Amino acid sequence: MRCMIRTHLDTGATNEAFKDGRMPGVLKDLLGKLNPECAYFGLSEGVRSWFIVCDLDDPSQFPALFEDLFVDLHAEIEITPVMNQEDLMKGFSRLKSGQR
Repeated sequence: MRCMIRTHLDTGATNEAFKDGRMPGVLKDLLGKLNPECAYFGLSEGVRSWFIVCDLDDPSQFPALFEDLFVDLHAEIEITPVMNQEDLMKGFSRLKSGQR
């Protein structure tokens, strides 16, 4: 299922990860595991944030994917199912045809 993963990173923990050189590796490792459709990086709610869209089919993947972010970066992670325009139009056509 296509999901958007919103990650807010703790400022203190990420400052330390930048100082000791871990931060690029943490991101590279996560993106390698997720193989995202797209990824954006910036500020949200006043903290460093990542917005990553990828397919997550099995919730049992979550601990292996995200536990390091919780432990090392004190991250807050939100996973939300999302659709692209093609998915939305497909859903609309199902409504029109009476399929639910």
